[in-house]
Amino acid sequence: MTVDVPVSLSRLPKEAPKNRLGLARWLVGRTHPLTARVIVNRYWQHCFGTGLVKTAEDFGTQGEWPSHPDLLDWLAVEFMESGWDVKHFHRLIVTSATYRQTAKLSPTGMTRLLAIDPENRLLAHGPRFRLDAEVVRDNALTISGLLAEQIGGISVKPYQPEGIWKAISYDSNLTYQQDRGSGLYRRSIYTFWKRQSPPPGMLAFDAPTRETCTVRRPRTNTPLQALTLMNDTTYIEAARVLAQRMMTEPKQTTPQARIQFAFRLAIARLPKPGEAKILLDLFQKQLKEFKKNKQAAARLIEVGESKRNQSLDVIELATWTTIASVILSMDETVTK
Repeated sequence: MTVDVPVSLSRLPKEAPKNRLGLARWLVGRTHPLTARVIVNRYWQHCFGTGLVKTAEDFGTQGEWPSHPDLLDWLAVEFMESGWDVKHFHRLIVTSATYRQTAKLSPTGMTRLLAIDPENRLLAHGPRFRLDAEVVRDNALTISGLLAEQIGGISVKPYQPEGIWKAISYDSNLTYQQDRGSGLYRRSIYTFWKRQSPPPGMLAFDAPTRETCTVRRPRTNTPLQALTLMNDTTYIEAARVLAQRMMTEPKQTTPQARIQFAFRLAIARLPKPGEAKILLDLFQKQLKEFKKNKQAAARLIEVGESKRNQSLDVIELATWTTIASVILSMDETVTK
């Protein structure tokens, strides 16, 4: 029996061994550019939301033709000639003029561009799309300062709804044992994943169940996502820790300065006058509500296992937690 690759593809080098090592060398050889083309298309999809080949899972005859075929070829060659350097490739993309375009369209240009290119396949403006599920969580942890930046290690079990495994358990001893300490704040890539019962906070933001390989995720916009950002333990705790930072880190202690501080942490800009007014009005309204109901304020700031700053007033901290929750829930915060 002859061991070889399909005749429709480039041939194995004569000196290549007829085993997995030979196959690996063939896959990354210069006579087989498909591997590099697929990889750079995935990276492009990661940066721009859509690949140069939209059907990233299918480069065959059933797939979509590249929007920029010459660019795809050039990127594949550049990636191979760089020694398959992933950091070099990402630096090349994010420092390009195409990537650094504004995503905001002018009123006059919007109608014309949307009519010509509604999906921005011609790259007339910068990319704009919601973050992936794992990044939404990691983003909130980073902004608040809770993210545990340890690299590597075993999977961890962050907050999940009580009884999350009960419905699918065939053994009464099979229960979800939540972690403590830094395990609650590791990057989402380290989250323990049970395929029969994936983390609901991830599924709400279109994370795949991992029962099958998913190359291109759907992106939806549902009320459940807003409810998750407002009520999930992870995001309430992140809001409280961000509120503590707002109350202690800015040099000025005015409400305006604190809101500006949180905006810069969350979305790297200062609030517009109208945005600041909305949040200041909400602050005054919530402050009155929590003064009437101190128990509600105390319950809010006790959510999560990280220690709260005991020197901060309970009512004021709860009020700023509400403001921080609004900032973490903004569309701009969860959008790339």
